[in-house]
Amino acid sequence: MVEILPQLDSHQNLLPTVFDEFSELHHLPTDCEVWPLDQTHSASGSRNSLLNVQNSIRAAASHGPWAWPERPVVFISDPHADAEGFLRSLVAAGTIRRTGLGIRAFELTDFGHRAQIVIGGDCLDKGPSNLDLLDAIGALLSTDADVHLLAGNHDLRLFVALAALDLPRTSLTEHLFVRMARKAIPLLCEISNRFDLTDITASVPDEATCRAKLFPDNDWFERFPAEAGGFLSAEIVQKELCKMDEKVAGFDAAIARAGLTMRQTYAAIMQCRRLFLDETGAYNWFFQQMKAVKRSGSLLFVHAGLCDRMSQMLAEEGPDAVNRKFLRDAHMGPFRFYTGEVANMVRTKYRRTDKQLTSHGVDALFRMGIKMVVQGHVNNHAGQRILTKNGLLHLEGDVTLDRASRALEGLQGIGVGATLIYPSGDVVGLSVDYPKAKHFKPELFAR
Repeated sequence: MVEILPQLDSHQNLLPTVFDEFSELHHLPTDCEVWPLDQTHSASGSRNSLLNVQNSIRAAASHGPWAWPERPVVFISDPHADAEGFLRSLVAAGTIRRTGLGIRAFELTDFGHRAQIVIGGDCLDKGPSNLDLLDAIGALLSTDADVHLLAGNHDLRLFVALAALDLPRTSLTEHLFVRMARKAIPLLCEISNRFDLTDITASVPDEATCRAKLFPDNDWFERFPAEAGGFLSAEIVQKELCKMDEKVAGFDAAIARAGLTMRQTYAAIMQCRRLFLDETGAYNWFFQQMKAVKRSGSLLFVHAGLCDRMSQMLAEEGPDAVNRKFLRDAHMGPFRFYTGEVANMVRTKYRRTDKQLTSHGVDALFRMGIKMVVQGHVNNHAGQRILTKNGLLHLEGDVTLDRASRALEGLQGIGVGATLIYPSGDVVGLSVDYPKAKHFKPELFAR
């Protein structure tokens, strides 16, 4: 039997009211189409992708009807240190109006006052400016917007790297800064350029001592397997050993490209710790605001995905319990945290080496009323995708906003895009990289 896409009478009332005036300047679409679930760019690409989505919708429906958020939800994910892409995406979604050229020069629209704004993680790294992006998010938080900030793997890497420096050096901690922080070197350069580090630099030891504080000891490769074996399989331990060879060389090379000495790097790290971890730090709010998941009706927002253990915990104890576990585990030990089930939600790609989501976890989610995961983490080049992963609907909302990724991946200009979810049960994907806004309504695909 050939599956065909449903036809909808009208989509136009689903587009933001600012869309027409904004779209021409930034080449955004002004028309909608039914979400093309039979196409690779918008679904899994398998010959049965539409059928798989329909089967998931039907399976979820057997546990009750969809519940939609009482207020519109705007999902913007993976801004990766590109403040302009982030702000333009907020404008495209109809949530803010720019009042000037500055990062903080905007105001909420009427829709922005009514909507929930979910930032799907990965605010850091890549570029062009981590601090500008954080300032833009901070300015959004200072309004009365209802903002929810999810943790991404790039964000957690910085947290784990900084937290590890405070701990006694063991084979499970001494490698973590180099293992996690190479992509944060542009942030360290920004900190060096923006802040006066004279006092910090004066107290920093010599080059060799700074290196020894940041890098694992020479015998780490012999000590790590025995201690890590209690947490990781032999296969993953071996992968970690191979990665660390690359990470050590890569960290040295990245420092050299940035034009930083080891002393300058260490001074910037100390300032970074003050900014992000001290209670009075200018960006202390960043890690304090983070959550692992947010539920809204039948939708679960998470950066990357789920496993059976977290699905079961969600079903038995609810999202608040998962978020409390996330915050608690983050401060109990960075290695155990990053390799555990909670952090798996911000970095899984459902690989064999990740914590697994099976039919048991999916059934638990269905029973609690969760029918679709809305995620970032997997960047796409033609707008959002909807597909099934292990039988569960996932909407991938990372539309490659940051200029660094776009340049590497052959996309032009600054990324703009957002996913809008309405109380009516309509889901709309907007992206500068796809000619039409995509419209998904589950009930139409369950027929």
